[in-house]
Amino acid sequence: MTVLDDRTAAVPTRSPRRSLLVRLPEARWAALALAAFAVGGLLVLVGAPAWTWGPVLAVCYVAGGWEPALEGLRALRGRRLDVDLLMVVAALGAAAIGQVVDGALLIVIFATSGALEAWATARTEESVGGLLDLAPARATRLADGVEEDVRAGDLAVGEVVLVRPGDAVPADGIVLDGAAEVDQASITGEPLPVPKAVGGEVYAGTVAAGGALTVRVVRPAGESVVARIAELVEEAARTKARTQLFIETVEQRYSIGVVVATLAIFAVPLGLGATLDDALLRAMTFMIVASPCALVLATMPPLLAAVANAGRRGLLVRSAQVMEQLGAVDAVVLDKTGTLTVGAPRVVGDPDVDVLALAAAVEARSEHPLGRAVLAAARDRGLVVREVADFVAEPGVGVRGTVDGRRIGVGRSDRREGTPRATRALGSSPHDDDATTLVDVTDLDTGRVLGTLAIADALRPDAAAAVADLAARTAVPPVLATGDRAEAARAMADRLGVADVRADLLPEDKLAVVEGLRADGRTVAVVGDGVNDAPALAGADVGMAMGGAELTVRAADVVVLGDDLRRLPWLLDLGRRARRTVIANLALAGTIVVGLVAWDLVGHLPLALGVAGHEGSTILVALNGLRLLRSSRRSSPDGRSVARL
Repeated sequence: MTVLDDRTAAVPTRSPRRSLLVRLPEARWAALALAAFAVGGLLVLVGAPAWTWGPVLAVCYVAGGWEPALEGLRALRGRRLDVDLLMVVAALGAAAIGQVVDGALLIVIFATSGALEAWATARTEESVGGLLDLAPARATRLADGVEEDVRAGDLAVGEVVLVRPGDAVPADGIVLDGAAEVDQASITGEPLPVPKAVGGEVYAGTVAAGGALTVRVVRPAGESVVARIAELVEEAARTKARTQLFIETVEQRYSIGVVVATLAIFAVPLGLGATLDDALLRAMTFMIVASPCALVLATMPPLLAAVANAGRRGLLVRSAQVMEQLGAVDAVVLDKTGTLTVGAPRVVGDPDVDVLALAAAVEARSEHPLGRAVLAAARDRGLVVREVADFVAEPGVGVRGTVDGRRIGVGRSDRREGTPRATRALGSSPHDDDATTLVDVTDLDTGRVLGTLAIADALRPDAAAAVADLAARTAVPPVLATGDRAEAARAMADRLGVADVRADLLPEDKLAVVEGLRADGRTVAVVGDGVNDAPALAGADVGMAMGGAELTVRAADVVVLGDDLRRLPWLLDLGRRARRTVIANLALAGTIVVGLVAWDLVGHLPLALGVAGHEGSTILVALNGLRLLRSSRRSSPDGRSVARL
């Protein structure tokens, strides 16, 4: 496990590189019980006197049984009947009628099962907790140009650090200077290094290559993305899925029923003339095989393993309940701006370089979003941004200035036929006829339009493929719900292949869309990024936030790090796989319990076989759930092959 607080970095508490099983006390006690059983059983087998094997088997009973017995007694004090206590009582009952070796076998298998359960839980935690090891313990802080070696956990927001090529980034931050390729697969799941330059965001634990970065810290170590992953998995471990809650509700009554039935199975045959040993042996065997250990373990291990698997790929699932719900999602509602699109205007197409350079020179002093898009496009193409003189920004008209002696105006194009294509105000209307805004670059001395730039909130490159994959996994087609005007929404939907478009929506209208789908019996997932999406995210069965504002993240059940939409279909598949695993575990455990109980009641079930069947089923369901720590070979979170799990 890891220790997290608000002031320091998440610090792994794991011991140095020892096997996980060796580090677990449950495993050490189980190993001692197994060793004692092996020695004691061998002595019994060769016919050694009781005084030689008796103390050895007593060590087996104590080593494997003291902890479940103690926990069971504590539960009794709280007026709860723990199934662990039933196992210990059954083992002691077997010893009392002379079945010492069989009772010891029960203790050994029960202790081994407990050790494997502890290992499965710890393995799930370590799979995400190990991510914390990627964050370096030390950092190079820059203060007035002087380098200083400090603890990464001591870095404060606003401080500046130097990240050299090959170094891990010590804290979440914004790049102030430099450029590098950053491997952030451990955080966002992106398979290839991501270029980072001035203004780019970097995460603690990611690795820079090909260049050095100067980074300003934006989050304390305890609030970094990597620490948040561990925190969310720990929160998930503290939650219980609805299936688990139902089982635990039934468990107490079931356990009491097992005790009552055990007493009846002992007393009735005894009253009908059976020997004490035979009646007690049958009763102890029944108590063992009827105990619901495997049923209790059927749900949480697979769900928590799936939560950990998703966390390693930049999909932060808040709880086991959410993972269970993901497996039932059959309708998806998608926001447009910032979710399916990049969320910022960009120059699209192939603009004339000279026209773009003139527009960028004028827009260099503008604060308008469309102006920033023009300037960014020029810089992306390596153009030199020339000086502008006599700059004027006229609200409702546009911007103008003198570039190399020419008066240049930049403004929205009027595309209506018969209307002069004069300089119009940038952003005079938040929407155009479709998803694209046309901007004219005009020579004001001659009145001639030199060229037109197309600016749009571009689709994410993986949006169409992700929408198609989501459509293949849901009972109803995806719904595009946006506050944009209908014309712009439909233009975008046509490019995505989305037929159901809901436009001109206020936040409460988006929530109404979700409630309408739920009223039709659908399990709804909502994907959004803005504050206006928060009500719909909170009202959905599963809300997925694409980063976005703090309120959005708080309202969401799943936080998607990075911009890769292809991971969403993969996550739905993972949820379904977890759900199927839970059902398979419950079916397996229930079948074995019913079969063993029937055998014991109708025939004569040997105690050793009952022990092996009961504890074996417990081990099987735990290990089956652990498989969800890894992805299926037929799926990958980068979207290359997500057709089946």
